[in-house]
Amino acid sequence: AARLALAWHHATKGQGEKAMIILPYKDRLELFSRYLQQLIMESLGKGKDLDGNIVNQGITVYGNKGSTDQHAYIQQLRDGIPNFFVTFIEVLNDRVGDEVFVEDNWISSGDYLNGFLQGTRQALYENDRESITITIDDITPFHVGVLIALYERAVGLYASLVNINAYHQPGVEAGKKAAERVLEIQHQIVECLMLRGGHPMTVDDLAIESQNVEEIETILKICEHLAANGRMHKIAGDGIFDAEYQLPSIEQRAGFEIS
Repeated sequence: AARLALAWHHATKGQGEKAMIILPYKDRLELFSRYLQQLIMESLGKGKDLDGNIVNQGITVYGNKGSTDQHAYIQQLRDGIPNFFVTFIEVLNDRVGDEVFVEDNWISSGDYLNGFLQGTRQALYENDRESITITIDDITPFHVGVLIALYERAVGLYASLVNINAYHQPGVEAGKKAAERVLEIQHQIVECLMLRGGHPMTVDDLAIESQNVEEIETILKICEHLAANGRMHKIAGDGIFDAEYQLPSIEQRAGFEIS
């Protein structure tokens, strides 16, 4: 884990200068890169360090699985902008049970995967693209647990190298609070329309009456969402801000269910 954290620090210069691309060459690890995206970006994406300085830290993570990415973005990785480093995850055991050979001379589908991995790594190396290779014997609950533990510890160690707190998520909390604010505004504009007794209102009217004049775009998005789902009626105007919105009748509203 310490060596992995140091490799990240070397590749990104400790400032997130390069993205991390995860390429597991095993179908059963298809979701692993998505897990690492959440783990690493949520833990390391921080605006301030432990001393309160603005540092805007983080490492962008993306990936799928090696066999798919051969036909997705490997071309750019080899010949495009060198703004990344790759982590190959190699699994030695091809399958449970007997091998299935797809060509003469005992060539299996696992041999193809191994060839893709080795060939891609060599092709990137020839163009001075940096990579890390993690090799495991098999895919079992134990091995997946080892991979998760490895990356969790590497994240904590990398955070200590760049002097940030990996264990809080102020950005996530900010998103939740913003979502709560949108729902609060939705309640307010629905109340405004109810007080109008079926009379349609424009977004401007709703912004003024609900005292949310700074939130006019949010109000527009709310009205468009509710209209698209049959919970408001939209009367089109010459432009998007000329449209008027009104609530359905009481009988129609009674048919809405809360789940």
